[in-house]
This record gives sequence, C-alpha cells and structure tokens, in this order.
Amino acid sequence: MGSLKMTEKAPGAALPESSCAYLLQELKMIWDEVGQDQSERERILEELEQECQEVYRRKVNSANMSRIQLHQALAESEAEFTNLLLSLGERSFPGRPEKMTGTLKEQLNSITPALQEMQMRKEARVKQFMEVQTEIQRIASEIAGRLGTEAVTVNEEDLSLKKLEEFQSELQIMKREKSDRLCKVEEYKVLIHNFAKVMGMDPSKILANVHPRLLDGPNEQQTKNISDEILKKLNMTVQQLKEEKNNRREKLQNLVKALTNLWDTLDTTMEERQPYGQMKILAVTSVNGMLGPGSLTLEIIQQVESEVQRLNQLKASKMKELFLKKRAEVEEICKKSHMDMPYQTEMDKIMNLIMSGDVVHDDLLKTMDEYIYKAKEEATSRKDIMDKVEKWMTSCDEERWLEEYSRDERRYSISRGAHKHLKRAERARIIVNKIPGLVEQLMAKTQFWEQERNKIFYYDELPLLAMLKDYMLTLKEKEEEKYRQRENKKIQTLLVKRHENTLMLSPNTSFSRPSSRGFNSPGSTSIWSSQVSAKVQLLPDSENSPAEKNTHAKRIRNRAMQNALGNNRSCSISHEDKTSVSTVKQGLSPI
Repeated sequence: MGSLKMTEKAPGAALPESSCAYLLQELKMIWDEVGQDQSERERILEELEQECQEVYRRKVNSANMSRIQLHQALAESEAEFTNLLLSLGERSFPGRPEKMTGTLKEQLNSITPALQEMQMRKEARVKQFMEVQTEIQRIASEIAGRLGTEAVTVNEEDLSLKKLEEFQSELQIMKREKSDRLCKVEEYKVLIHNFAKVMGMDPSKILANVHPRLLDGPNEQQTKNISDEILKKLNMTVQQLKEEKNNRREKLQNLVKALTNLWDTLDTTMEERQPYGQMKILAVTSVNGMLGPGSLTLEIIQQVESEVQRLNQLKASKMKELFLKKRAEVEEICKKSHMDMPYQTEMDKIMNLIMSGDVVHDDLLKTMDEYIYKAKEEATSRKDIMDKVEKWMTSCDEERWLEEYSRDERRYSISRGAHKHLKRAERARIIVNKIPGLVEQLMAKTQFWEQERNKIFYYDELPLLAMLKDYMLTLKEKEEEKYRQRENKKIQTLLVKRHENTLMLSPNTSFSRPSSRGFNSPGSTSIWSSQVSAKVQLLPDSENSPAEKNTHAKRIRNRAMQNALGNNRSCSISHEDKTSVSTVKQGLSPI
C-alpha cells in the first residue's frame, strides 16, 4: 500500500509503460473515469500488494534455496575432496586453494577442477587395486585348487600407496610360491617321465590318474591346479614309481646275479650268454649304473626269469658234475696252500646223497659254496705264513747250491761263467745268513696261528712247527760240524808246527841228517807225513754233509715225521767225539 500511495503523489512524473507505477496510474485513471468507490479502490490495491509480496517471497525463497544448494554443493565437494585425500593417503593437493574466497559460485568453481582430478586419481588407483587383487585371487584359487575365481571387491576407503604396496608384496610372495609349486610340479613330471620311460610305461596315463584335466593349462592365463593335494598326489606317485623301479631293479639284479652264477656253474658258452649280455642288463648290476629306456620293463624281467628257471632245471640234471667241479675247486685251494683237505667226510656223504637222488640242489650248492668259502678263508689266513715258507724253501735251495759250490775245487779256476757263479755265491751267502732270522719269524707266526685257532699248522700233512724245529736242529748240528772241522784243522796245524820245531831242536835224531840228506829230502818228508797222519787219525772223521745225501726238503720232512712220531733227536756231540778231541788236545801238550 505504501508503495502504491507513493506512486500516487507524483502524478506528473514520466514513467515507463512496463513499470508497475505506470500500470497503477493507468488503473487510477480508469477508476476515475468509471467512478470507482474509494473503499473498493483500497480493497483492490491491498489485493495487488499482497500478490506482489507473494511474488517477491517466492523469488526470495527460490534465491535462498539456490544459495542453500550452493552451500551444500560446496560442502559436499569439500567433504568429497577431503575423503579422496584420506582414501588415497594424501595430506594435500597442490591444485586446491588453501583459503576459499569470493562468492559461493566462485568458491565452487575453484574446487571443482581439483575434485575432478582427485576423482580421476581414485579411478586409476582403484584399477590398480583391482588388478593386483584379481591376480592374488587367481593365484590363491590355483593354490587352493578351485576351478574358478571369486569376484574381487576393492575397499575404496583405503586406496593409499602403502596399502597398494602391501597387496603388491603379497602378490610377489604368492607368485614365488606359485613358481615354487610349478617347479615342483615340473620336477615331479620329469621324474614320472623318467621312471615311466625306464619301466616302459605311458606317462600321460599316470599323469591323468593324478588329475584328469587341470594339471596343465594351455597358457599362462588359464588356471592351473597347483594345490597341496595335487603336489601330494604327485609325490605319492613318484614314490610309488621309485619303489616299483627299485623292486624291479633289485629283482633284475638278483636274476642277473643268479644267471651269472648259473653261467659260471654250468660253463655256459659266450654264444649262449650273448642274448642276455646287453648293456641294459649289465648296467643294473651296478648300484650307480645309468638305466637306459626300457631297461626295467616287465618283458625283460620275465625273459631273464624264464632263462634262470631253464638253467636251474638244467643245473639239477648236472648236479653230480657240478658237485665234482666244486669239490675239485676245494682240492685245488688246499693243494695251493699245502693244507689238508677239509670236510672230506661231509663231501662223501653229499656224494652219496646225490647218487641216491635225495638232495636239495640249492642247499647242496650252498653247502659246497660254504666249503669253498671256508677253504679260501683258511688259505687266506695261511697266506702270510706260506709266503715265508716259500721264501724259506727258496733260501734252502740257495743254501744247498752254496754248499755244492763250496765243495767244488775248481770254483776259482778261470773258466767261462765263473764270475757269474761268484756273484751268485755272494747273493747266496747273504740269503743263507738271513735264514735263521726268517725261521724264527716263521716259528713265531706259526705258534701265534696255532694258539689263535687251537690247532696244528700242517704243511703237506706234516706239522710245520716240527719241520722248523728240526731245521733249526740241523743248523745247530751243521754249526757243530763246522766247529769240529775248524778244531781238526787247528790241531793239524799245531801238529805240523810241533814236528817242525822237534826236527829243528834235535838234529842228531834219525829223522834228520843234514850231512847226508837235507831237511826237505823225500825221505824226511815221508817220515814226517806218516807221523802227522798217525796223529791226525786220532781225530774223528767228519760226517758227510746232509746235502750230499739228499735235498734239504726231504731231510726236513723225514726228521719232522720222526719228531711227530715221538723220536727226539739229541743236538749234542757224541761221547766218542768228545773223547777223541780231548785225547788229541792232550797229545798236543808240550814235551
């Protein structure tokens, strides 16, 4: 009303035709012309004022709502920007103004670009999280053995780089685990292929039994089954194949060993052995031998097994011949070692059983193999002693040769080959000087052997210790013989000197007449020789050397046999020899 009345006070003012004042003035002119009542005029003007207020109020309300929406949009943008900063793990954004100034629209327009860029960053970060988590989920499904992968949900509340690095670290760990599992799978596959190849099996069927479809994928994108269950099945399969291979290998080794023994036992020719002498069979006889393809097939094992059965049947028909052959082997061992034939009675009983046919072939051969083994063991225990016995026998031969050489009066003559005999004599003397020490060592070893086994050491059915003692007795007798010969020689020398001194001190005796016969005349020499011979005859004649009668080996064995029978030999000089030597020594006393 106030505004309408104010327009009435200035009737002469020029007003634009579109303005409210002009229209009000136009309305007044119409009322004046019509003669409108004043009350009616006031009522209409009040209505117009109310209508204007309502229009203004609507506009104000609309403007206020716009302002509120701008405030709300600005607040939401700031909140979203803040949430994006928090979810991305960032404290600030360089494109956002630190202090908001200007109108609401200006403030909203200033934050919108930064908000849009942050949203783009979020989308890129979510994509990274999605890729990493999807890969983790896929590998986890492969490790768990699941056929498909579950939907991946990204937590948009935490899209920080730290969280992304955690997922990436987890992904690397799972990739390493996947790689390790794939390597194990490949190792198991290689082992399965190798075992199957050696044993003539189909590896694809074996792998199909482990897992029919998902063991291998055609490419990296297809899910592979590398679960613990698959690895366990593969490991069990490998262990079973390994055990089967070892069983077949052991069986084939035993068959080849039995086949080789049968070949040796039956003296099988090389032509008959040829079909079974291939490298693939010979390789399995060694623990570390390399096995070729098809080396352990069931066909090969059955083939060798059939050959072993055939040879066993043939061996049964040749049992007597085999027994005699093994018995000859025992006899040969005993002959080489100069020992008694053991188990003579047992082998005679076995021979009777063979003739009667009441004998188990395998037990018989096993028993004979035991006899051979024990004979070899006995020969081995005697080897050290037998080596020294052979050395002793050789030394005795050298001793005999040296004695014969010493009795040869032409040994120093200049003849062809004499220098060789001299060198051999030097070597023989060195060997002979070592004989006593060798015999003592041999006696000590023999005594220790007998004490250890509580039995006598026989050499060609004679006690070796008795032979050695008899030889030592012979050595002692020979030394005494040499001593007597040296004493006789000394006595002869003393007699000659005594006779010469007597002739020189008694010139008037009938034995020496220098005027008619010289001291060296034939007559005086013959008289001197007769006297020396008469006195020398008082000495005992030396016995012939044992080497002149027979060889050392015969003499030692004969005397050992006498000792074994209880005939003890005396190693002292006979009473007559002592009496003769003492008589000669008394005859040499000064006159």
